[in-house]
Amino acid sequence: MKKLCAALLYLGLGLGANTAMADLSAIEAMREGDMRKLVFVQDPQPVSDAPFNLEDGGGEGRLSDYRGKWVLLNFWATWCAPCRKEMPMLAELQTEFGGDTFEVVTLATGRNSPQGIVKFFEETGITNLPRHQDPKQNVAKEMGVFGLPITVIIDPEGREVARLRGDADWASDNAKAIIAALLEVDDGGS
Repeated sequence: MKKLCAALLYLGLGLGANTAMADLSAIEAMREGDMRKLVFVQDPQPVSDAPFNLEDGGGEGRLSDYRGKWVLLNFWATWCAPCRKEMPMLAELQTEFGGDTFEVVTLATGRNSPQGIVKFFEETGITNLPRHQDPKQNVAKEMGVFGLPITVIIDPEGREVARLRGDADWASDNAKAIIAALLEVDDGGS
């Protein structure tokens, strides 16, 4: 698999593709299991900059607040059974990779009471993810989110580079390898 990824990377560079896109093609080739549902976009576009509610009435936030780091944005809801299954795996990803260059951002979209969100996080043992809300679905609508959960990977420039519809095992070795490889793209492969 590593030889295949390396071959794709060098082929892309040899054909004059830009380094970041070549790296993303190589990362796309790494997908296995649940991560096969992760679809990389050919022409990354800026994500919505509509405001959303920060957790616990902390004002408004925007996805542009996260520029400069890779973001795994998860749209979810308290009533969503697959979201309940997936959230602890997202928390594990945040524990392992979260920091100056990567963050998991959770955005409860639609009708989700703040109390219901707190209860959901308590029941699933989540302590390290934000409880942000998109109650009028402004961000979700602008980003074409239909159905939940939807997870979007956003590059440090604020562009969507990949999307996964439905739940996935984000704590799998393959998901972690993909995130690690994305972080290397940001570091120039160092």
